[in-house]
Formats: sequence, structure tokens, C-alpha cells
Amino acid sequence: MKGTNASTPAGFILLGFSDQPHLEMVLLLVVSVIYILTLMGNTAIILVSYFNPKLHTPMYFFLSNLSFLDLCFTTSVVPQMLWNLKGPDKTISYTGCVIQLYVALGLGSTECVLLTVMAYDRFNAICRPLHYGVIMHPKLLQQLAALAWISGFVGSTVQTILVFQLPLCSHHMVDDFMCEEPALIKIACVNTTFLENELSIASVLYVVIPLGLILVSYGCIVRSVLKIKSTEGRRKAFGTCGSHLIVVVLFFGTLASIYIQPKSKYTQNYSKFLTLFYTVVTPSLNPLIYTLRNKETKWALRRLLGRDPS
Repeated sequence: MKGTNASTPAGFILLGFSDQPHLEMVLLLVVSVIYILTLMGNTAIILVSYFNPKLHTPMYFFLSNLSFLDLCFTTSVVPQMLWNLKGPDKTISYTGCVIQLYVALGLGSTECVLLTVMAYDRFNAICRPLHYGVIMHPKLLQQLAALAWISGFVGSTVQTILVFQLPLCSHHMVDDFMCEEPALIKIACVNTTFLENELSIASVLYVVIPLGLILVSYGCIVRSVLKIKSTEGRRKAFGTCGSHLIVVVLFFGTLASIYIQPKSKYTQNYSKFLTLFYTVVTPSLNPLIYTLRNKETKWALRRLLGRDPS
């Protein structure tokens, strides 16, 4: 039987892809490039949304929140990941692991709620265009953003406390490249049924319910758009929602695969790649998706870069 350690461990070993050193070198380069692009892309979205008066709208208010969230989310994971990928040292301190889990869970949960809020904004813009300005007033925008951030970190606080109350196996080897809840549960040397049930409840609250609300919103949006007689009107309506829907599919798709069925049929390495995708790749794609599919963002970005002075 594996031994237990009732005292607080000095730290953890993040195994990651340590059994594949050649893959680590490739990931070090790829993740470094993606991280730089993530910082540049999301910072650009925040700047153009702030400095361009034409983008002072509810959609860009929430998009700026999403970009700031993605900056924080990747920064809570990637620097430690790069440190572990570049050499044999795979350790993370106990305090560092607690902070990483708390911040990553909080930001991930916040993004789930924020994407739901953004779907609600698109629902009002398409289905209630005449009352949109009255419904989505500045005070409500601030309240909805606060709801997303507060609810995300309330859930993270509860989950982090429960995880680190578990007696851990003496080896303290986490089979992942970050301190993530499913991986930490696996190194507990006690029955984890209660915590697994808690994880399932959290998954329902932060993944299933938000995704359900988003799908209902888009069901109403599709029904309203189909009533538009003009082809150009339909195209424009779908265009305003397309970027958000792509981001929802990318983020919730990988998140659901990891958290709804943490003991699924996937191999551990496949689960690591899924985690890598939603923590590193998706935040880098969000600015690209919104920029390529949105003429206003492209125009504002060109003005910020000084390429379109008009």
C-alpha cells in the first residue's frame, strides 16, 4: 500500500510529459510562442476596447473582461509549466500548488459564467433589439461582470479547501503539468468518493448549467434570426454571434471532457493534452477568432497600430 503523509508536504512533483523528453523540448518552444501570442492578442483587445469610443458597448465590455481573464488564466499556469519543461526540476512548492489550483479554478469557473453572460448579451441584442440599450445599461453590465468573477472564486475557495484537506500519498507525484483537481484527487490515500461527488456537483454548476443556458439562448437567437426576411440581415445577425459560439465550443468542449468524467476512457496523456488545449491554446485563439470575424475589431486594431488614421 502507498504510504500517507498527514503533515503538510514541502511540495509536489508535476510529472507532466517527463517520460517523453523529446516531446518536452517541442512543447517548450510551442507553448512559449503561444503564450507570447496570448499576451499580445488579449492585450490588444483590451486596448482597442478601452481607447476606441465606438467600442464602448456591452459586447466589448464583456470581451475585455474575457481577455483580461485569459491573460490571468494562462499566466497562472504557463510560467510554471515552462520552468518544468526546460529541465529536470519538476517541483512546485506546496504554497505554489495551492495558489495555482485556487487561481486556475477561480478563473476557469469565472470564464464559464462570463461566457453565459455574453450569450445573454447576444440574446438581448438579437431578440430584443429595440429594448437592448435599456436592458443592458451600464449598472447591469457591472453587476453581471461582478457576478461572474465572484461566483467563480467562491466555488474555487470551497474546492481548494476540500482538496488540500485530503491526506496525500507520501510520493506527492501529480501526473499532470499543473496542480489540477482531478490529478490531485488521484494521489489521495483515502476514499475520495465525497470529493468526487463534490467535483461532479461543481461541474454541473459551472459547466452543465452555463452550457445549457447558452444553448437555450442560441436556440432563441436562431429562431429570431430565421424570422428575418433579408439575407444580409440574417448574415449580419449570425456574424455577431459566430465568434462567441466558436469560443464556447472550444472552451466547454475540452473542459467537459476533463471535469465531467475525470475517470473517463481517455488515456492520461490524452487528458493532459486536453488540459493543455483549454489552458494554453484556447486563450490564444480567442483574440484571433474575434478579430477575424469582426470588422469593428479589425478596424479598431488597425487604428491602434497606426495603419488606418481615418
